[in-house]
Amino acid sequence: MNYHSMSNSAIATELGERLERLRLAQNLTQQMLADEIGITAKSYRQLVAGGGKLENMIAALRALNALEQLDNFLPDTPPSPLEQLKLRGKQRQRARTSNYKAAEARTSESIKEPGLDW
Repeated sequence: MNYHSMSNSAIATELGERLERLRLAQNLTQQMLADEIGITAKSYRQLVAGGGKLENMIAALRALNALEQLDNFLPDTPPSPLEQLKLRGKQRQRARTSNYKAAEARTSESIKEPGLDW
């Protein structure tokens, strides 16, 4: 569906029609669903027609056990690669000893060991 060529009210109407198909698939009457979400049947019909409040649309999706549809409607945007690097923080690039002279001494001692002919 090409949403760019549709008006805002046409898109809202399309969402309302999809909600209506979802309601029918679960074999609920308009009145039953309206009662469950706490609105009048008239308010539900306005919602299906593309009007109504977003809050009522969310309540209807919740009542129809279809809240996961919101991820399809407006998916969460992952952080950009630069933001991901910033979130990771500074990472170690190489191993370091805390005492350079002690490490150097250990290295010198291992070289002086008898039996090593390298």
